[in-house]
Amino acid sequence: MVAASLGAQVTIIERAGLGGSAVLTDVVPSKTLIATADLMTRVGEAGELGVKFDVDGGDFVPVMHADLKHINDRLLGLARQQSRDITSGLQQHPNIRIMIGSGKLVDSHTIEVLTADGTETVEADTILLAVGAHPRELPTARPDGERILNWAQIYNLDELPEELIVVGSGVTGAEFASAYNGLGSKVTLISSRDRVLPGSDTDAAVVLEEVFERRGVRVLSRARAETVERTDDGVVVTLGDGSKVTGSHCLVCVGSIPNTAGIGLEEAGVELSESGHIKVDGVSRTTAPNIYAAGDCTGVLALASVAAMQGRIAIAHFLGDAVTPIKLHQVASNIFTSPEIANVGVSEAEIQSGKYQADIIKLSLKSNARAKMRNAKDGFVKIFARKGSGTVIGGVVVGPNASELIFAISIAVKQKLHVDDVASTFTVYPSLSGSISEAARRLHVHM
Repeated sequence: MVAASLGAQVTIIERAGLGGSAVLTDVVPSKTLIATADLMTRVGEAGELGVKFDVDGGDFVPVMHADLKHINDRLLGLARQQSRDITSGLQQHPNIRIMIGSGKLVDSHTIEVLTADGTETVEADTILLAVGAHPRELPTARPDGERILNWAQIYNLDELPEELIVVGSGVTGAEFASAYNGLGSKVTLISSRDRVLPGSDTDAAVVLEEVFERRGVRVLSRARAETVERTDDGVVVTLGDGSKVTGSHCLVCVGSIPNTAGIGLEEAGVELSESGHIKVDGVSRTTAPNIYAAGDCTGVLALASVAAMQGRIAIAHFLGDAVTPIKLHQVASNIFTSPEIANVGVSEAEIQSGKYQADIIKLSLKSNARAKMRNAKDGFVKIFARKGSGTVIGGVVVGPNASELIFAISIAVKQKLHVDDVASTFTVYPSLSGSISEAARRLHVHM
């Protein structure tokens, strides 16, 4: 869209449907599932707010259950609708041609496209590679799409897994463990590390582990899944110490592999890293002068927002428009567990290591009036301000709608705002965002 709006003639080559994994198999489906699970969690706790459920004419106790077929039909329908919306938006642009097929680079200016009608050659002044990634598989835990699943296959289930074992405690594993627990599955999360979310803020991970424990998610830490095998009526996971964990289904979330093999990158002069990712610089250029890359295939940060920004920067750079290299410390990200975990900027680990000198304030949501009203017991706001200057350089929000709340801290980081700028900006009372301004207020340095 950006290239076409700047006057370029654009050809899109796509084999699976427009929108990529973010729309079709990953973000849109998983976050729709999570929204349903989150609603069930809140309804399940509604009794504490005085909401009672009666059944006319008897002493029946109403039981909430997840209609997984309905949920999955809805989320896959939403994904297809989103893809159709993207497609129609592109089709209306006179400068854009869409080709459904598989592309392979012949050289740095030529792509061979295999379509349903045969092979066609496309010549280009520049090429943007946005080929994404696919779920990594363990040779001893091959997904079968029925009992042993990867995150793209789990939406094919018609019935809620009675006992779901999730292998991998990174972002994807933690999100699905949280969601299926909310939907009513008995969940076991197998983590090879000391804690869940090993790459995230430690305080945030501690809150999530406490919530998991309270809601009945069993976390097996420092446990490595060696094999996953089907049984007559379920699965058995064998751990590194020889112990076994049984369940009805197993979801394997052990990272992803870039879709960079066999598409002619070497012939075109595009260098890959050891992990198979495409090497790019700050303006998304590869080692071939006229080829750019964006998204999960670059291994920069596996976020849809980063992929889109990489693509916009690449096009602006190629077409000579104003361009600023991507600044990863300005990227806000969110983990859609319940509660949500959002962060932006410098991390506390970087401050503790001495890389940055900063003052830290952490405010629990327990003291926030709106959180009390909503019965939101878990979470906090944390802000990092540079020592001496008082500039906001990072922050973490854990709680309901953290994905929305982080935006205020993102603006502060991007615009290099002083903590007093944040503190003196009006917030609504009562609101969760009030904790952000209160945290900034406590970072005020008396002159």
